Amino acid sequence: MPKGQIRKALSGFYYVQDGDQFIQCRGRGVFRNRGVNPLVGDFVDYEVESGSDGTITVVHERKNALVRPPIANIDQALLVFSLTEPDFNPLLLDRFLVVVESFNVTPIICFTKTDLLSEKELSKIQPFLDDYRAIGYQMIETFKDDEALFGKIAPILEGKISVLAGQSGVGKSTLLNTLLPSLKLKTGIISQALGRGKHTTRHVELLEVCEGLLADTPGFSSFDFDDISKEQLSECFPEFQKTSEDCKFRECLHISEPKCAVLALVKSGKIKEYRYKHYVKFLEEINDRKPRY
Repeated sequence: MPKGQIRKALSGFYYVQDGDQFIQCRGRGVFRNRGVNPLVGDFVDYEVESGSDGTITVVHERKNALVRPPIANIDQALLVFSLTEPDFNPLLLDRFLVVVESFNVTPIICFTKTDLLSEKELSKIQPFLDDYRAIGYQMIETFKDDEALFGKIAPILEGKISVLAGQSGVGKSTLLNTLLPSLKLKTGIISQALGRGKHTTRHVELLEVCEGLLADTPGFSSFDFDDISKEQLSECFPEFQKTSEDCKFRECLHISEPKCAVLALVKSGKIKEYRYKHYVKFLEEINDRKPRY
């Protein structure tokens, strides 16, 4: 049985790469009855029907799968966030980081438009950048017309399946065009009234970039916590995870429990208060979530 990987999904077709050839496939109807939905990134078996057309017959076990964007078997997520236009938003960044961590995907933060800030503006944001670096997140800072961008990102992408995600209008298409000029993606125009960009990409596709595979992930500006339990949330904050083993109670939620090691670090300043406040906000969101049946 021929095998390959889904590299693109568009209008009900799945484009499976097998060696040097692409096979345009449909999913077998039985998948829908079983609740199986082939995703970009899936490794599959397929049957050839005629020429370059085929049918996917088996979707192999995934190591992970995102819902929005719909993509599987991700190694790492390049989270693109601007420091201005739109303004830097630590709460939104933490939301992205938590969801990425929950899928056991390695996050890499790419800050853009650094050069558009004045020294005074940058001095206000720099402590946040230092905090994320101290927590252990890998970070890249990029500039307009950054000639060193390719050299910064190429080694990170090599041999990995990576997701490109972030706020609208932060420069995802510009970043892709720098890495793969032949793509010629249209860059979004920032709406001054709304402070956000207009989406310009319309499907999910794995692109061969820097000897790895990179997916542009259009169509969203935030992640939700539908699949994260309240017990799992603290595991998605690396600085919590390191110390939560010292909490008195095994399933401590770090809110008001006695002898909570996380609360002690927040009080001492070793865990940043804004990160803890974001944790509490996310926990409230999870607790308020309507049950699914």
